[in-house]
Amino acid sequence: MTGEPAGAAVPGRLPYQQVHLAGRVAWWRPVVGTTMLIALMLVVVPIVWQVPFAIAFAIQGRPLGDSMTQLLDLGDPTPAGLAYLNLVLASAIPVTWLLTRVMHGLRPRWLASVMPRIRWRWLLTCFGLAFIGLFATLVVSSLLPAQGEGTDMSGHLNDFGRTTQEFALVVLLLTPLQAAGEEYAFRGYLTQAFGGLFRTPYAAVLGPALLFALAHGAQSAPVFFDRFAFGIVAGILVILTGGLEAGIAMHVLNNWLAFGLALAFGNMGSTLNPSGGSWWSIPATLTQSLVYLALVVWTARRKGLETTMDRGVLVAPEPSV
Repeated sequence: MTGEPAGAAVPGRLPYQQVHLAGRVAWWRPVVGTTMLIALMLVVVPIVWQVPFAIAFAIQGRPLGDSMTQLLDLGDPTPAGLAYLNLVLASAIPVTWLLTRVMHGLRPRWLASVMPRIRWRWLLTCFGLAFIGLFATLVVSSLLPAQGEGTDMSGHLNDFGRTTQEFALVVLLLTPLQAAGEEYAFRGYLTQAFGGLFRTPYAAVLGPALLFALAHGAQSAPVFFDRFAFGIVAGILVILTGGLEAGIAMHVLNNWLAFGLALAFGNMGSTLNPSGGSWWSIPATLTQSLVYLALVVWTARRKGLETTMDRGVLVAPEPSV
């Protein structure tokens, strides 16, 4: 570590959330960049990904209109629909790379961490710590009243038929990319955008966390609070560790667990669209997040993990004419 408090200004160095200050600095750049990110992810990217699916349906001889309607129906998703959703969200990675380069004149790799790259050993360590946090929340959950309402869970194991197998394959292969895409968008680009615009770590954490919760659409108050709290913890982890690895590990494990339980005991539709939720779920999820946060920060400090970067090596070279 640098020996300075995480998020503090160090002469000649920048914390993760202020990387944009080493690039092309203007108040409008993060504003336009954030607007472009939202527009690309809500409109352009979904339409682009519909093209290969439409071609595949046509090749298979399936009715195109009905197939596309079914593909986009997240209330009753198919394995293809879940794959489509995951690919759209995973596309946030190249989208944020593009915005970082074009809008701020920085190398895209500075989104990953202060190294600048994904620190793979640290990522694996975070997965191990996330399992400990998950175990802690399972213990707390067993002591709390029933937390139903939000998802439809049966009391018996679902049949492991062909559809379930296809869902499991999509979850195993594409869920990590989907989770990483959301982290690159909210804890990566938006954290740096808010941090560069407002010059404070509080805005860099709270702004993306609020957008993260709102991005999940209509939801009950407990579900919204749960996602907002997740965003805050993940944002704090980015600043305290100088990279996205801790947030990615927690996000991937949470989604694997949620989708795994849906495949085993419930259905994918209610997991993607929780309609209720209970305030009794909050102590359990906060236990996981706070235990994980404490373990990650303690381990990062023991490892001497770097949390700031040299301002002089950030800027990408200008393209030759």
